[in-house]
Amino acid sequence: MNEAKIGDADRAYFNGGIKTVTTDSSVLVSSSRYLNHGPLRALIAQEMLRRNGPDMPNTAYIPEVAAILHELEDMPRIIELFEMEKARLPQFARWLADRHLADFTIAELADCKAGTLGAAIRDFMVNSGYQLDLFFQEVQVVNDFTFYLRQTALTHDIEHMVTGFGPNHGGEVALLTANMHAKARYFHPELSAFFSRIATYLKAKTIMKDGLHYPEAMVLNLEAEYRGAEQGRNWKYPLMLVDWRAYVDWQISDIRKELNITPVEEGLWLDTNRLCNEDDPQYGVPMLNAAE
Repeated sequence: MNEAKIGDADRAYFNGGIKTVTTDSSVLVSSSRYLNHGPLRALIAQEMLRRNGPDMPNTAYIPEVAAILHELEDMPRIIELFEMEKARLPQFARWLADRHLADFTIAELADCKAGTLGAAIRDFMVNSGYQLDLFFQEVQVVNDFTFYLRQTALTHDIEHMVTGFGPNHGGEVALLTANMHAKARYFHPELSAFFSRIATYLKAKTIMKDGLHYPEAMVLNLEAEYRGAEQGRNWKYPLMLVDWRAYVDWQISDIRKELNITPVEEGLWLDTNRLCNEDDPQYGVPMLNAAE
C-alpha cells in the first residue's frame, strides 16, 4: 500500500494559480521554445529518468542535446552580449582577440618538466586513452564565437588537472558547479546563463538520475556541488579565460596560486563512477557510511 497520497488540498495549494489558455493550434504550443521542441522534450525526459545501463553510457546523447540547445539560441543577442562584455571586461576581450587555442600536441610538450602543466597534459594524452579535443571538433575558428566553442571544448580536461576535480562522477559535478559559479560572478547574467546552458542540462540530468536511482551517488553529488561552488567562487576569474599556452612550463602548484584555485584536495572521489555507472566493473560496491 502506498500511503504517499496527494490530495485535493495539496493540488489546490500548488496548482491554484493555474489558468487555462486556449489556442487554435492543433499541436503543443508553449511560451517556452524549449518545450515546443519535441525531440528535446523526449531526450530530456529520457536522459533525466533512465538508468545508466551497460547498454547506454552516461554520456549518451549529450551531442544531440547540445546541438538542439545551440539551435534554439537567439544568436544575434548572444553576439551582442559578446560585444558588450568585451567592452566591459579587458580579460575577456584579450582572450577573444589572442585566440590562443589549447590544441596541444604530444611532441610540443615533450620537454616539459615533471610537475608542470605541460607534463600533465602530455601524460593525459599519452596514457589516459582520451583526447583533449572532445567536442566541436569540426568547428573552424573564424570569429569570437567559434573560438569560444573550440577553446572551451579543448580545455575541459586541463581544468580537471588544475582544479584537482578529477574526471569521475564527483569531479565532473564539482567542475561543472565551479565553472557556473565563477561565470555567474563575472559575466552579465544573460551571457553567464548562455555559457552555462549545457552545464545546466548536465547537472540537471545527473542530479535527477542520482536522486532516483543511485542514493550513494546523490550524497556524493551534494558534497561535490558544495566543494565546486566553494572553489569556483575563489577563482581569480573564470578558467575559460586562461591562456593555457602561457602556463605549460609552470608548476601546477604555482598556477593554482596565481589563479587562486583553492581549496584543492587531490584524489577526491577517485572510484565514484562505480556509484552510478552500471557498466563499471565495481558498480554497486558501497563507498559511504551514514554519519552518526
